[in-house]
Amino acid sequence: MKLTWALCLSLTATAGSVFVTSACRADEAPITTVALAREQQYADLAAEFSLLEKHGNLLKRVVKLTIPTVVHIEAQHADAEGKLQHRPVEDAGSGVLIRWTGKFYVLTNRHVIKKSTLEHIRIKLSDGRHIHPTRIWEDRETDIALLAVEAKGLVPARLGDSSKLEMGDYVVALGSPFGLSHSVSYGIISAKGRRDLQLGDDSVRYQDFLQTDAAINPGNSGGPLVNLRGEIVGINTAIASNTGVHEGIGFSIPINMAMVVARQLIEHGSVVRAYLGVRLDSKFKGEEATSSGLTRVEGARVTAITPKSPAETADIHVGDIILEFDGIRIEDDSHLINLVSLTPVNKEVELQLLRDGARQSLKAKVGNRSEIEP
Repeated sequence: MKLTWALCLSLTATAGSVFVTSACRADEAPITTVALAREQQYADLAAEFSLLEKHGNLLKRVVKLTIPTVVHIEAQHADAEGKLQHRPVEDAGSGVLIRWTGKFYVLTNRHVIKKSTLEHIRIKLSDGRHIHPTRIWEDRETDIALLAVEAKGLVPARLGDSSKLEMGDYVVALGSPFGLSHSVSYGIISAKGRRDLQLGDDSVRYQDFLQTDAAINPGNSGGPLVNLRGEIVGINTAIASNTGVHEGIGFSIPINMAMVVARQLIEHGSVVRAYLGVRLDSKFKGEEATSSGLTRVEGARVTAITPKSPAETADIHVGDIILEFDGIRIEDDSHLINLVSLTPVNKEVELQLLRDGARQSLKAKVGNRSEIEP
């Protein structure tokens, strides 16, 4: 990242240079072939810089559109001795304003506010105003929190479609690293579908993270990851680091996943998750996939069926390898678990599976997980 900025500064200086023409006075030495070649290189550089300048201007427009939707969150809670009034501890994070059915909410990470209470959470808007939430919803299994807010002049973010992201897409991360509110960094999507991360909280059960090299540091949690259309595509959540600060590996919850959770929190007060009723083999890897007749490692192998479950009703068997769920190719067991959990209860879905080397298609109606896991 430092090299990129140094390059941009160097190019800016070059673009502002005065170019020497080929004309010269009689008492001056004629311009040599080497000098003419250098002038042409400068001219080429200026032309190419104009393309980079357009890219930079696009980034500025994205930031200008998005900044009003980003908030800084301060959450006070008791210290290690349980004392709040005398020695409060303050966690800081970020969030993004969204509007749903005409009302405004701040979408953020649960770990930003989980130790605090409604009256001890303060939200700083981009114009410097401070407001307090009127209600809080949390989902610990995805690390999503939603804060209801009321104020004049709130600006909602535009939501994108995280399923359309590809590796290499440019993204912008906004938030409050180290308490420095409304900071901006820039990078690409490094990978998709990162799961089974050790986040220090085993309750984050459902993971399908976007990986980015945009700088994410403590305080960025809950802030938006934005595409170059100015649309929110992720909620910045965690980093992989040996030092506790940015090392080029950050993780964001896809906005599609975050909004499924947010909508249910608004409509039901909690998240109602679906289930299929299968136990899956987490060790289903290369050699086993090949011996099963697959050309690459994919799918989730069934090791057990829950009695009277949607899986039993659909006639799924132990040993089946589920390759597709509702039209989406399955990468591994965690991928299938995430997809099922985000599916509306009672929805009928089509399954593509491999059984005894032959592909089959089945239909199943997913059930309500709370009926088997109170």
